[in-house]
Amino acid sequence: MPVPTPHITAKLGDFAKTVLMPGDPKRAKFIADNFLEDAVLVNDVRGVQGYTGFYKGKRVSVMASGMGMPSIGIYSYELFNFYGVENIIRVGSAGALHKELHIRDIVLGQAACTNSNYVSQYELPGNYAPIASYKLLRRAAETAERMGLRYMVGNVLSSDTFYDDSMGTAKWCKMGVLAVEMESAALYMNAARAGKNALCICTISDHIVNDEPPTTAEERQESFTAMMELALEVAE
Repeated sequence: MPVPTPHITAKLGDFAKTVLMPGDPKRAKFIADNFLEDAVLVNDVRGVQGYTGFYKGKRVSVMASGMGMPSIGIYSYELFNFYGVENIIRVGSAGALHKELHIRDIVLGQAACTNSNYVSQYELPGNYAPIASYKLLRRAAETAERMGLRYMVGNVLSSDTFYDDSMGTAKWCKMGVLAVEMESAALYMNAARAGKNALCICTISDHIVNDEPPTTAEERQESFTAMMELALEVAE
């Protein structure tokens, strides 16, 4: 497919090798405004803002994914397959399913369970386990240690439903799933299919198990700076 694509107006070369991908377009703008030097807007289709600039001399891009697997599935597919992007690092929020996690802790998604049917497109003769790039995961864990961050590494649940009528989200706890979010499984599958790299870094914004007050929309947009800095340090 030639570029621009139906969803991205950028030209070839406008994106860096690594793209940070928050769900919220306002978080993408916040990262560009507060962490990138010489940031240039390269996409604004449907208000999904994408920027490219420099972080400590490294050329890095940031673009929103929107909410859910269909949305990140489109954007990450086009970035990987049409724009030559090699690495996508999701920087999002998640609901904690593990009692030892607390609000503002960080989760590195080693793998992503899902209740989605996204994998069916590949017509595989069995189940598929979407996993992160070990290179990015190892670098993120080592960097989080150096930064002194509170974090856990493990399985996340990428759910198609935010309002779950079955109230089944907590059932994943018994299988050791750390947190629930809505995008990583599709991102990991797209990366695998394209032969590229992906990692989910999430900040705990609310708790499904413990009684901890959730963060506000503004806090999710502007105060999860430890996660943002961690992802930028990991970027190549």
